[in-house]
Amino acid sequence: MSETSRYNRQMILPEIGDIGQYKLLKAKVLVIGAGGLGAAILPYLAGAGVGGIGIVDDDCIEISNLHRQVIYKSLAVGKGKAAEAKAMILELNPLIKVNVFAEKLSGKNALFLFEKYDIIVDATDNIAIKYLINDACLATNKPMVYGSIFRFQGQVSVFNYQNGPTYRCLYPDENKSALNCEDAGVIGVSVGIIGMFQANEVIKMILGVGEVLSGKILVYNVLKNEQQKYDFEKSSELEMSKEDFKHKYNSSENQIEEIKFELLLNEIENDEVLFLDVRNVDEEPKINLKNSLQIPLVNLENEIKKLNSNQTIYVFCQSGIRSKIAVELLQKHQFKNIKSIAGGALAMKQLLETEINL
Repeated sequence: MSETSRYNRQMILPEIGDIGQYKLLKAKVLVIGAGGLGAAILPYLAGAGVGGIGIVDDDCIEISNLHRQVIYKSLAVGKGKAAEAKAMILELNPLIKVNVFAEKLSGKNALFLFEKYDIIVDATDNIAIKYLINDACLATNKPMVYGSIFRFQGQVSVFNYQNGPTYRCLYPDENKSALNCEDAGVIGVSVGIIGMFQANEVIKMILGVGEVLSGKILVYNVLKNEQQKYDFEKSSELEMSKEDFKHKYNSSENQIEEIKFELLLNEIENDEVLFLDVRNVDEEPKINLKNSLQIPLVNLENEIKKLNSNQTIYVFCQSGIRSKIAVELLQKHQFKNIKSIAGGALAMKQLLETEINL
């Protein structure tokens, strides 16, 4: 089957044609995250004939992913998302090239990866990583296609497009305490809709057609079938060189230490250590330890006096994301003996039930 036959239905559009299809073939797009958003973005980019696609994700497929990450099959549970996503989109379109980076995006690899691609797509649900993506896009002068989900509402925008506004122009304060999908809950169609909006922005930028969501944020509510667009302006003082980026991220990433809960079982009766729960009070499962204290992350800075900076503190949240943010916050307040519990309350509860039948 020829390329013309494969792409015929879009090539007959006057906005695409032979020239537009050639632009798609030559484009290189890096998608950060192969979860719910990525599962919607990747097939449509591949199907449209985007010639070079990179996928960054170090996670493995879990059964709880499948209701929204619909490119994966039940038999793929336990396998790496990035490799499985590559296999799926190459089955859809074997004419494109797909590179897999089965690693976590960080200050150490972001600049190297971004420089190889034309457009960077944020398909993550981690606020801290979104700031990192934004800053790396600034340092490498790449546009960032942003997508975000909170329960039944999603947001889409394009940052740093032709020197336009950035993520920090819209969200200048690094409020990293927002819940991710695992913590807040999500329905599959929400990420599907927002992911397709993101794919649409990528294709428009490649083709040079339509109105790109630069300086605008689209908010869509799936329950009400309502959407709004809001304008925002660029903050002129926001700049970041490659040197600034390296200094900001490489100097801080290695400071947060994680520890597996299985190594702490002998500490759950130790009054000299504290297990700090930074989840919201209504979150399940409950972790009832003799030496634990709950302070939601959003309140932590205001209630920091409740903690002893000289005490050994093990911080946990639901899955291990907010706890790292809490550790970073406490370290800024001169807390020294503090670690994040890998896997959070979900891992802790499972181990407690298995080991000591709590």
